[in-house]
Amino acid sequence: MSLEKINVRAWVIILMIICASALRLAHLGTYSSWMNFSPIGAMAMFGGAYYKDKLMALFVTFLSLFVGDVFLNYTYFNKLVLFYDGAGYVYLSFFLMVLIGTYIKKVNVQNVVIASLASVLVHWLITDIEPCVRGMYPATFNGYIQSLTMALPYEKNLLFGNLVFGAIMFGGFEFAKNKFSVLSKNELAYK
Repeated sequence: MSLEKINVRAWVIILMIICASALRLAHLGTYSSWMNFSPIGAMAMFGGAYYKDKLMALFVTFLSLFVGDVFLNYTYFNKLVLFYDGAGYVYLSFFLMVLIGTYIKKVNVQNVVIASLASVLVHWLITDIEPCVRGMYPATFNGYIQSLTMALPYEKNLLFGNLVFGAIMFGGFEFAKNKFSVLSKNELAYK
């Protein structure tokens, strides 16, 4: 099989997403100050930015997120959990992060930073509904504001993760495109 028949660009993007997802599994300690510092936000934006087929971007992102979640839940709680409390809110926020990535038409520092900020804002506003629904905070506007306030350290870590891993993923792929012509075709992955 020749390289012309293999979509090398698509496979490189898939491998980058899988590698980023695997970094989630690095043990930073249970409930450590590093919680939410992970590559998953950058991974979602990256898939949205580089896949022409947005269903493929969603599929690869959600499969990576799901497999990582199952593994982490088993590691921390010693039981198989397919969908945890609040998973719907988390997955909705990542769906929107992939969508935000689709708006990155030109990859540069400014656009990746703006997308990172927008992704964290979406994650923050959506995932902090769940603690109010579950009764951790009152199911009122004030309870929601309390939930948002308590989540600030975790969202700060998510932003830091988006920026660090976004620089690595977007910057690395753009650098590789300049070095390897098979990656620099104007076509986006998976037509």
